Amino acid sequence: MKKKILTTAVFAVALLAPLLTACADPGTGAQSASSGAPEITANPVSEAEKAAPLRSKLNQQAHDLLPAAIKERGTLVVGNAPFTAPLSFYAEGNKNIVGSDPALAQLLADALGLKLDLQATSWANWPLGVRSGKYDAVISNVTVTEERKELFDFSTYRNDTLGFYARSDSKLGEIKGAADVAGKKIIVGSGTNQEKILLSWDAQNKAKGLAPIEFQYYDDDSASELALQSGRADLTFGPNATGAYKAAVAGKTKLLGLVPGGWPLSAEIAVTSKKGSGLVEATTAAINGLIKDGSYQKVLERWGLSSEAISASRTNPPGLPKS
Repeated sequence: MKKKILTTAVFAVALLAPLLTACADPGTGAQSASSGAPEITANPVSEAEKAAPLRSKLNQQAHDLLPAAIKERGTLVVGNAPFTAPLSFYAEGNKNIVGSDPALAQLLADALGLKLDLQATSWANWPLGVRSGKYDAVISNVTVTEERKELFDFSTYRNDTLGFYARSDSKLGEIKGAADVAGKKIIVGSGTNQEKILLSWDAQNKAKGLAPIEFQYYDDDSASELALQSGRADLTFGPNATGAYKAAVAGKTKLLGLVPGGWPLSAEIAVTSKKGSGLVEATTAAINGLIKDGSYQKVLERWGLSSEAISASRTNPPGLPKS
């Protein structure tokens, strides 16, 4: 049985939309500059980011793979949609863009021996920006798909995952599959990929005679958090990046399980460049160098995303299939 719970505010929509559209086809994802960063009172990393920005050393092998035009220019122009913590968002005063994606962009530019030119864009505009040459690459939570591979090249840098989060003192065990959520009260976004996964799992459970999931929907993040903390809900299920950040900042929730964003298939997030531009070989080599020297892992640790780390960057791996 679905339990529909609605409130008047729209905070949750603004929070989740940029991440949910990360898997959308180019040109179809909607993201507005009005969708601000999550309203989290404390930011444990932005000051550290300013005081001690993470930097990396030149990777000569990766630099040598750069297209001649970018070498001569000496800059790496990166597009980024700064609207979702902890991936990318404006720090105090809307002056500086901080987050895991901008931090990775800086490390990548350093490794390539280039100066970073980070430019804010919207989700809807990044495909045209890359194809037109306005940006050398986009680093903005873009998932590899087979459709996108027709127009873009990819160097992977993070797993695309969804997370189950419970109250920090919850007695629930690890969630590995459908049977673990039978009979649970779960907060999920309506019309999202995670709802689709839960509906599939619920159907499996019912077919086996297990208790159904109680779906709960909120349009207000405060109401959602209150439901979880008061015990009216057992779990939330959504993009792991935002769940991990909130858990790190507030300390009121904990991770119980991860699910691939493309379930039942796995999916990866990647640096995105124009198809055939010649940049992808250099970016893949640079990311693998960052993984080897440990600076890549430091970025994910700083932003609470260690659970999404990859062991090696891949060039144009299999992507999510066309719908």
